[in-house]
Amino acid sequence: MTRGKIARIAAGMTAAALFSLLVACGPDSSSDAGTAAPTPTPAPNMATATFGVLISDASTEDWATVGVKVLSITLIPQGGGAPVAAYTAPSPAPTVNLVQLDQLAELLANGTVPVGTYTGASVSIGANPGDVLLTAAADPEAGFAGTAGATVPASQIHIQGATGSAGSLTTSVSVNFTSPLVVTANQSSALDLEFDLSHPAFIVDRVPAGGGAPFWAVNFKAALRHHPIGALKAFLLRHLYGTVTAVASSSVTLTKDFAVYPPTKPETATPSTESLQVLADSANGTIFYDVDAKTRTVIHDFSAQISTLDGKYVRVAARYQSDGSLVAVRLWASSTFNSVWLSPEGHVLHVNANLDRFFVQDEAGAKVPIEVDANTEFFFRTPANAAADATPIGTGPGFLTSGNLVRGFKVHVSPVDPLASPLVAQTVDIETARYDGTISAATPTDFTYTRNFATASDDYTETLDFISSATANGTDANGNPITGYKWWYFTFPTLAETGANAIPDFVTAVSGGVNFGGSVGAMKAWGASYAIWADPADLSGWSAPWTVLEPTPVPLGTVASPWASGASGGYFGVTVPNGANTVSVAVNTTSGSAPLVYQVDMTSGVVTVNAVDITTSAGLNEMVAGLTVGAPVKVFGIPQPNGTIKSYVVFYYTGALPAAHHIEGPKEAPPVTTSAWGAVREGAASTRSR
Repeated sequence: MTRGKIARIAAGMTAAALFSLLVACGPDSSSDAGTAAPTPTPAPNMATATFGVLISDASTEDWATVGVKVLSITLIPQGGGAPVAAYTAPSPAPTVNLVQLDQLAELLANGTVPVGTYTGASVSIGANPGDVLLTAAADPEAGFAGTAGATVPASQIHIQGATGSAGSLTTSVSVNFTSPLVVTANQSSALDLEFDLSHPAFIVDRVPAGGGAPFWAVNFKAALRHHPIGALKAFLLRHLYGTVTAVASSSVTLTKDFAVYPPTKPETATPSTESLQVLADSANGTIFYDVDAKTRTVIHDFSAQISTLDGKYVRVAARYQSDGSLVAVRLWASSTFNSVWLSPEGHVLHVNANLDRFFVQDEAGAKVPIEVDANTEFFFRTPANAAADATPIGTGPGFLTSGNLVRGFKVHVSPVDPLASPLVAQTVDIETARYDGTISAATPTDFTYTRNFATASDDYTETLDFISSATANGTDANGNPITGYKWWYFTFPTLAETGANAIPDFVTAVSGGVNFGGSVGAMKAWGASYAIWADPADLSGWSAPWTVLEPTPVPLGTVASPWASGASGGYFGVTVPNGANTVSVAVNTTSGSAPLVYQVDMTSGVVTVNAVDITTSAGLNEMVAGLTVGAPVKVFGIPQPNGTIKSYVVFYYTGALPAAHHIEGPKEAPPVTTSAWGAVREGAASTRSR
């Protein structure tokens, strides 16, 4: 499934509009920042364009923190030539917590690059012990090998592809652009590079055969990819923090602040040199919250704040305008950084409508209880629609009792009093509304998601309407506008099915299933959708603009029958513990259609994950040699109507065999459970966040 999360680079925006935000670990955070990244020096007389670097990611059910240090990003010119520096991290390089960027983006830096056409990028990432931080979620999915809420020691994290000397280890990833990036003077252009946290080969664990703490292999080459950006005004940004340095009637100027990482109590600000200008929303109004005075005011300019706001700490929910300027939808101000920082951001863990309460997972893997009272306002972030972005979609406990908030939604909560216990929500920004699970009861008007979690009280069965056939829904691979519902298989986002046949064909596609028998039983199609609010199909609820059919993971099993050649490739049989039947796994070896195949090896306590290209004879022979009868194998695929599994990811194991194996990806309980993958990002991008 495609869930994306990665680096976004927006070119041609005004410098005042682009904010430098090195995503840190927690809800809206970035860690310590140093001096601003240097601006590349172009050749004399060479035209340049303003260039901003952003980073984003996709969701994961099992981690509260996946912290990385992006050291540099260079662009590869079309036709050759010297790489062009787009971003260089300050020293020390900040830690970016990718978990908090579910369908959101944070800008790393502003700068300029020569105009021209670029076809790829090279990304350098810190690979020293401690450069990658992993903290388990407060309530991970069934089968997760780690300990809930615990931070993984650096000695148990193996960063793949590390080179260099001790203390200066890095890993480099080359990314080929889906389509060339054309940077033109005085025009906006953009590049999206994304870390797909839920890619099955990104974070792979191996529990030693004799037991003990798991080792985690982190493979950036598997997770980093390019995804084009659409309209800038639809770009969904995380809240930004800063210190106000100037106040005018129409705008405030602030210096971007970062929180210390790991989190401290109380939180303290680390200032950067990145200066941002944020405009008031003169048309729709900016909601201004004085956190210290506990007041709420709708303002159309900052004239009343000129004498009081300078020097204050602020948090801003901002949106881009088409010209790249930033407009404040909501703005919080306080004399202390801790007060604006203590605003829980993260994914919803539990909802207890009977007690008017829900829980948000913070960056430390803790469950933060949030109370809802009659004055709590719920917003759904829709930056492309200024009026909707500023208008609550619900108020009070009734929003919970109506089932409009479920586990997996990405939210940013603003409490009435950030120091109170318990926290009472003044506002709840719903940034993404993710539904996923087993798909059933598909009809021409709607379909049903059934989702099971490790905590059974979080389970839901939700019927979503397809959006109206007249609703704008992004563009196709050729840039043509789309209306109405669309869907695709996770590895083929450019082949989304649209138009009159989209819904009938979707109904047919989700009718498949395979049966392992025993206590494992049947496995059906799994999907994920990021819903939108108040579509004409459901004016007072959530509707599905698109669905990605995601590979359902088969439990760790063994090869039951060896490789046999067949149409477009071949197949092998697999059995799983507690299952009675052998299920056939189809493997397409055609270039462009082949599944992702990985050899996972553990030798002398070191885990390595190697990609195998089965579209070549050498790669195919290597995989076939590993798929001997009795060999451990992990398969992700989509159940087909004929009872087989169409494979999309295959892991096979060598060296010391695993006692257990857990990877990110869709899972279902029992016996496995799922979280949405990177492909969902592709759809969200085209409908909301691009």
